[in-house]
Amino acid sequence: MKFRDGMWLTAEGLRVEYAEEVYSIKKTEQGLSLLCPTKKIRSRGDTLNLSTLTIDIEAQSDGIISVETTHWQGETNKGPHFDLYPAGKPSFDAKVSEGTEGTTLTAGSLAVTIEPGTFDIRFDAADGSKHLTSLSNRSVGLAYSPAPSNPLQTGDLRDFKHYIFTQTSLAVGESVHGLGERFGPFNKLGQSVTLWNADGGTSSDQAYKNISFWLSNRGYGVFVDHAGKVELEVGSERCCRVQTSVEGQRLKWYVIYGKTPKEVLYRYSTLTGKPSKVPSWSYGLWLSTSFTTNYDEATVNSFLEGMKERDITVDVFHYDCFWMPAFKWTDFVFDSERFPDPKAQIGRLKASGLVKKVCVWINPYIAQHGEAFQEAAEKGYLLKRKNGDVWQWDLWQAGMGLVDFTNPAAVEWYVNCLNKLFDQGVDAIKTDFGERVPTRDVAWHDSSVDPEKMHNFYAFLYNKVVYEALEQRYGPQQAVLFARSATAGTQRFPLQWGGDCESTPEAMAESVRGGLGLGLGGFAFWSVDIGGFEGFPPAWIYKRWVAFGLLCSHSRLHGSSSYRVPWTIDDDDRSDEGCTRTLAKWTALKNRLMPYLFTQAAQAVEGGIPLSLRAMCLEFPEDPTAWFLDRQFMIGDNLLAAPIFDESGEVEFYLPKGKWTSFFTNEVRTGPGWFREKHGFGSLPLYVRENSVLLLGKEGVRGAVYDYAEDVEVCLYHVSEGAKATLIDHEGKELGVIEAGSDGNIKNDKILKGSPTVSKDGRKIDEHTTKAIKSLT
Repeated sequence: MKFRDGMWLTAEGLRVEYAEEVYSIKKTEQGLSLLCPTKKIRSRGDTLNLSTLTIDIEAQSDGIISVETTHWQGETNKGPHFDLYPAGKPSFDAKVSEGTEGTTLTAGSLAVTIEPGTFDIRFDAADGSKHLTSLSNRSVGLAYSPAPSNPLQTGDLRDFKHYIFTQTSLAVGESVHGLGERFGPFNKLGQSVTLWNADGGTSSDQAYKNISFWLSNRGYGVFVDHAGKVELEVGSERCCRVQTSVEGQRLKWYVIYGKTPKEVLYRYSTLTGKPSKVPSWSYGLWLSTSFTTNYDEATVNSFLEGMKERDITVDVFHYDCFWMPAFKWTDFVFDSERFPDPKAQIGRLKASGLVKKVCVWINPYIAQHGEAFQEAAEKGYLLKRKNGDVWQWDLWQAGMGLVDFTNPAAVEWYVNCLNKLFDQGVDAIKTDFGERVPTRDVAWHDSSVDPEKMHNFYAFLYNKVVYEALEQRYGPQQAVLFARSATAGTQRFPLQWGGDCESTPEAMAESVRGGLGLGLGGFAFWSVDIGGFEGFPPAWIYKRWVAFGLLCSHSRLHGSSSYRVPWTIDDDDRSDEGCTRTLAKWTALKNRLMPYLFTQAAQAVEGGIPLSLRAMCLEFPEDPTAWFLDRQFMIGDNLLAAPIFDESGEVEFYLPKGKWTSFFTNEVRTGPGWFREKHGFGSLPLYVRENSVLLLGKEGVRGAVYDYAEDVEVCLYHVSEGAKATLIDHEGKELGVIEAGSDGNIKNDKILKGSPTVSKDGRKIDEHTTKAIKSLT
């Protein structure tokens, strides 16, 4: 929301008042409280008939300081509120000091200084090494809409909207990233961004996952502690500022400092929650029935048998919506005509070895024609209107209601419904939707919550309930979701996928940008609909998307009205460049990468950083180019991937400083610099970072779950003595560390089983794949 018409005028229809000075500073238990009148006080009479803003600045933990601006403190601070420091608040030392430059509050490595006699609040590294951002002249204020013509009118705010806004400074060359899974430009500078969950696909400014955290290339991040709608003007109202505004009487946000972007994300994930680990089987290939396609037990079996016959291992099979009858979503009951004995069928699938696990689709909407609606409505498990009626509409499912997760009894009922699915052999849940949550004429069971704040926060409650039900049934670190909606903190309940994308190269690029952005919000795991959700992908798009999708942390074949098994895409072309062989090769490659991926995943969880897609700026923050790269990504610390978006197979990508070795050819390139290549469908630019020890599973492994220590290929890439790689088994137990010695050999190889091999200059390569790669620069 913009409050100004250019620099000199107030926007039409608004009244805006700014904090003009810091009148007084009071020490509090955790920091400082600033009294800020909206005009300069030159005499006692100036203190009358004006508004004031209170700015409470508190040290929260090392490197984290909160700033809360309040107009009228009597406003009830309704929930829901983000669950902060869920693992406990770290201990630290905070101090307040006075000096010639002003009053300074220090929270470990971060300091904020308030300059006397003016309005200037500066955030700096505590050691003085770096200035981060500031609140300066006319950067904190309140606004009314419409503008009252008489102060007496503000005694009744029913006809007015009231806003609080703050503006942090942007330095020359500063860029802003994150704010959730956004599909537009990676650098948000110049954009107006509204944080409001919506089912808008991947080609608009709407987002399924709005995360109120952004990361600056200057070494800090800002988390907005407001569960409801947040509006940002990122250099789009004042080019030199990021403006944050909310409707209400208070606005609270946190400045988070770190010497590296990874340290910022570590502290952010300490504040909002670290992602949980997911089991090794979830990294394998997932196959879906697709959305509106027609299927039954015979169709499912034909898909899985066809994949096996074509040497493509499927670890998870997913039943999308129509496992339930039409008009009855979600009632948790299999369509008896198509699946007369689901428990037996699922049991047969697993016993046959065609899949390891089974997933089903659900959502929090309960259609009135299903078996679940009557009980849920009668017992008060559904959201109600203010007059006591069940809130319903016909958008999506006829007469659907919405599960009220603020009602403990509704949560218990919903979990019991899930347990019946688990009893039938379901291992994972796709938690679709959760974005279309009403805010008007609704009354939640918990009357202390604000319906406007519940809109985004509903995604947290919904996924939390399902995740904890899975965890209760299958044990710690064994729960797996496939969620579409999210808000800050939802990274604790992995994993998430990118929503409804079209089957086009542009949509694939949109998805890459979405995954990069979400990863900057503490989300370790992310997936995408391989081939695109909407439409019928041409063979070349399907194959390029397969390569991209199998390099995401998690990989699922899913479409809307068309299947995604490869033989339906190109009339079962079995040639080396056909869809079938392409999918088989990339699935096999990901399975071989599991010793590397599973270890990197554990490190990503600990650090609150993405496994894949990992933005280049997290690994190379000192390289200015890395902050603008939105068509490539890192997979863990050591692998760089650049998807191909052109039918010709040509691709341009950037390599940061250092030596980089092609995974497919062992050719070495030296960065920094831009490069161009042309690839067949069995490869893309996949480069290994200098000084990497890359552990690959044995050739010919089937699926993502196997003995990661047996017959390992240890690949050394321009290593120096001490280069290391940790090895974790498929159950998550750390086996030890492989380390490069001074003679080019490896230490501690006793943790390896069978017949391990060491490749000292890259890895053993496939000459056939090498021939399909051409360097253009």
